[in-house]
Amino acid sequence: MSTEASGGTAARGSAPANALPMVVPTEDLPPRVRIHEVGARDGLQNEKATVPTEVKAEFIHRLAAAGLTTIEATSFVHPKWVPQLADAEDLFPLLGDLRETQGTHLPVLVPNARGLDRALALGARRVAVFASATESFAKANLNRTVDEALAMFEPVVARAKAAESAHDQVHVRGYLSMCFGDPWEGAVPIAQVARVCRALIDMGCDELSLGDTIGVATPGHVQELLATLNEQGMPTHRIGVHFHDTYGQALSNTLAALQHGVTTVDASAGGLGGCPFAKSATGNLATEDLVWMLHGLGIETGVDLGRLTATSVWMAGQLGRPSPSRTVRALSHQEQ
Repeated sequence: MSTEASGGTAARGSAPANALPMVVPTEDLPPRVRIHEVGARDGLQNEKATVPTEVKAEFIHRLAAAGLTTIEATSFVHPKWVPQLADAEDLFPLLGDLRETQGTHLPVLVPNARGLDRALALGARRVAVFASATESFAKANLNRTVDEALAMFEPVVARAKAAESAHDQVHVRGYLSMCFGDPWEGAVPIAQVARVCRALIDMGCDELSLGDTIGVATPGHVQELLATLNEQGMPTHRIGVHFHDTYGQALSNTLAALQHGVTTVDASAGGLGGCPFAKSATGNLATEDLVWMLHGLGIETGVDLGRLTATSVWMAGQLGRPSPSRTVRALSHQEQ
């Protein structure tokens, strides 16, 4: 089977027999996209029931076997706030083979200095802090103002970067929620978002993830925000996007970001997740839906869509409900 017929080299051996999606490249899109898989953290933290540690580890191993190379593993938050991820110290050591033999990146969320210390002690070398573009969400999520939260994160980022050595760097991602709309405040001014992005970059974050936490973004809004960040000295290669599909706009917004040159896209296997502190937020962009679109555009991902779909079907069985991903449902139905 040719590379073109299989939707990119990553899909080779796993494409449907009729070789769909047919590959029709579009000009001015990136040749390759790095998928930042968030299902194991952002997805599972929203489950009412706690998923056993061994199941989480198996999930992450299956995601890696499907070709995902950046898999957000867990969060080192206090168990009181996110009890579903209280097993971070037990889970992370079970993933050592992925880091050591396969080179898989396993970012973890660190809300404060204590969380960073716990993560670094276990060998984590990719960490993330989680800020808000709006005062309402900063209060709901962190019980702080926007500026108080930034002040809390600044020493965390500084300590993470200080932990680097010549051959052992620590990569810091800055998540920013409510970039396109807030359930309490409504529309969020682009200048307000840019101010917090600038603060995260200035404190030392290597990468930003722009979050459409309640899924209200539209393509023009996405491109206007990205253009504003560029104008203020924040290059596109340091920006990722994180869309929710509340209004069915996640893929169209992703395409708008790709057209602007973004090459890092957050997604969640099977469409797991939402946001526990924003009740109007629905699921994340499903990784399978994203891969289907990217492969149809001739964009490399490194992901085997068949194995990824099987992984989400397996996890749906563990959770006792079907996957919300349209691609998972379509492909799993074909196999029945």
